[in-house]
Amino acid sequence: MTESVEPPEERLPERVSIFTALRYRDFRLLWLGLMISNLGTWMQFTAMGYFVARMAATQHAAALDLGILGGARAIPVLLLSPLAGVAADELPRRRVLFVTNTTMALAAFLLAVLAASHRLDMVGLVLISALNSAANAFDSPTRQSWVPLLVDRPYVGNAVGLNSVAFNAPAVIGPALAGLLIVWIGVSGAFYFNAAATLAVVAAVMLMRPSPPSAKRRERTLRAMHQGIVFLYREPTLRWIVLTLLITAMFARPYSQLIPAFTVHVLHAGARGLGWAVSAVGVGGFGGALVTAYFAQRERRSRLWLQAGLLMSVGVLLLGFAPTLALALPVLFAIGVGTLAMLGATNTLIQMLSPDEVRGRALSVYTMIVIGVVPLGSLIDGAIAAAIGLRATFMLAGALCAGVFLAIWWLRPIVRTV
Repeated sequence: MTESVEPPEERLPERVSIFTALRYRDFRLLWLGLMISNLGTWMQFTAMGYFVARMAATQHAAALDLGILGGARAIPVLLLSPLAGVAADELPRRRVLFVTNTTMALAAFLLAVLAASHRLDMVGLVLISALNSAANAFDSPTRQSWVPLLVDRPYVGNAVGLNSVAFNAPAVIGPALAGLLIVWIGVSGAFYFNAAATLAVVAAVMLMRPSPPSAKRRERTLRAMHQGIVFLYREPTLRWIVLTLLITAMFARPYSQLIPAFTVHVLHAGARGLGWAVSAVGVGGFGGALVTAYFAQRERRSRLWLQAGLLMSVGVLLLGFAPTLALALPVLFAIGVGTLAMLGATNTLIQMLSPDEVRGRALSVYTMIVIGVVPLGSLIDGAIAAAIGLRATFMLAGALCAGVFLAIWWLRPIVRTV
């Protein structure tokens, strides 16, 4: 499949459903594997957050500990993502995904064994989280750069949205199920489930047809890494889109990492309450993914990007005012919608405006920000919250990011043209 940097718009068939990309066998296999795997991912995310929050005595200590855990997740991604982008372009994708998902399954199993034997502490949690993030750093750009090659070009936006659906649909029940398992079994139950569920992606990629590397020839690693960053900087639209992604990753989006501290220590809810809170975000994210799958191929993508970004930012601001869990849930739902629709619009723009030979490297920068900077941002927000409290931190972060979206929209007209 050959693509140009700025391809002309292609006419869609008259009848296009939200699940059109699932007509393609290999994309369908990968999507189903991700649906199963991500159920375990959401359960593990919820269990880890609850474990850390319960160990801390106050909201300030919990926020800081969750920030430290986020930093442990961030460092491997920040260090490895540029190299992972090169791997996504130059190595067989099926082989890379097999290794990364096997590694993540083993990390989850190790967490489960330590938790079940009452030997899990912050040190072990930090080290295993770092291992999991290192695998994820290679997994994400490889998987995402494969998507445009699994479907025909007019359906890339639809496939990107469905890829987000595969991550967020399990969030509808995953966190709530994790809350029940924590009450009945303990956090180890969620970790065991994730170890088994991750193997679904391993099975899926083994059934998929091999895909040759996109890069026509291999280049020196440092030069190849540099090309991805230079491409995003020189592309006049993506430069501002990626800058906004970076700012929101540092300030607004880390709210998700701090939800356990907010739910347990500020709203005074237990494991079930935390499950409901994370589920509200997940249900919203599922809705945001559906919005991306439907509108990314019909509407001007920059308009979706702006509206979704403002919804996310204002939602984070309002979360700081929520007095109870019941009132926080609809706000968390709205944040979830905005966050995933914004990420979906950003991802689609990178996919559509990047040529085949640098797409993996461009997406590795996206991965570095989405997976690496957000946990690092939780360390920043956690440190701020340790000083001024979680409510004030959410208000400040939301207001700042809303201002950034509006400023770029009005001051950089080129963003409005895509």
